[in-house]
Amino acid sequence: MITNGVTVTVGKDNVISVKGPKGELKQAIDRDITVEVKDDKVHFSRPTDQIRHRALHGLYRALVNNMVRGVTEGYSKNLELVGVGFKATNQGNLLDLSLGFSHNILFEVPKELKVATAQEKGKNPIITLQSADKQLLGQVAAKIRSLRKPEPYKGKGVKFEGEVLRRKAGKAAGAK
Repeated sequence: MITNGVTVTVGKDNVISVKGPKGELKQAIDRDITVEVKDDKVHFSRPTDQIRHRALHGLYRALVNNMVRGVTEGYSKNLELVGVGFKATNQGNLLDLSLGFSHNILFEVPKELKVATAQEKGKNPIITLQSADKQLLGQVAAKIRSLRKPEPYKGKGVKFEGEVLRRKAGKAAGAK
């Protein structure tokens, strides 16, 4: 279902374009899947019931749904820096991370994303990423997390907000 203020067009070479208040996104669709826009709805049809065609049908339906939701509401991810002395600051789209290494990490966030950092006293620093493109947002958030993954003993590192970590017990104290 296409909401008000969103236009969906299917161009040549089966490229679908979604335009809304938060931006414009494009996605190339496989040539086997046919796309039609009728009565504020996007209709996908597949030529056969083969496993490949059924998989592509569901994939593109979900991708276009994410695109429509992205250009209307947008997506957001929060990353939390857990560890003593871990800091994050940003100037525009340049993220400066202090993650316990001997040097700071400078990470350039793509211009399609908005980045904000917050650091309240007594709480862990938070990096907030916002975008209309769900795929790009998840990819950049995963890349930032990979700079210092949370370790299983103390939980230090970069983690998604609300992420539950499996913790390990550590060494047993002086078993004789």
